[in-house]
Amino acid sequence: MTGFIMFIHAIICILLTAVILMQAGRGGGLTEAFAGGESMFGAQTNEFMIKATSVLTILFVLTCLGLAIMSSHSSKSIMPEQVAPPVVPEAPALPNPDAAATDMMDKIPDKKPVKPQQQL
Repeated sequence: MTGFIMFIHAIICILLTAVILMQAGRGGGLTEAFAGGESMFGAQTNEFMIKATSVLTILFVLTCLGLAIMSSHSSKSIMPEQVAPPVVPEAPALPNPDAAATDMMDKIPDKKPVKPQQQL
C-alpha cells in the first residue's frame, strides 16, 4: 500500500510541477516560450490551470499526510536485532612538546641545528 501511495505521490509531484511551470505569471510562463496558452488548451486556460493547481496541491498534501501517518504507525526497523553499543568518549591524548620536537629533528636530513639570522 505504501509503495502505491508513493507512486501516486511522485506522479502528483511531476504533474504539479508541470502545471505550475505552464502558468503565465508576472514574467510569463513556460507556455509563452513555445506557444500561447490559449492555442494549447483553449480560451479557458487560466481557469483550468488554477483549478488543476488547486486539485493537485490538495492531493499532494493528502498523500504527504498519508505517507507520514503510515510511516509513524510502522514498527519495522531496518536492524531489529542489533543493539547499539554504548558510546564512551575517550579523553584526547595530551601532546608531549618534547617528543614533537625530537620527532621533527629526526626528519631533518642533515640534522644540523639552524642558527637564526640576525636582523639589521
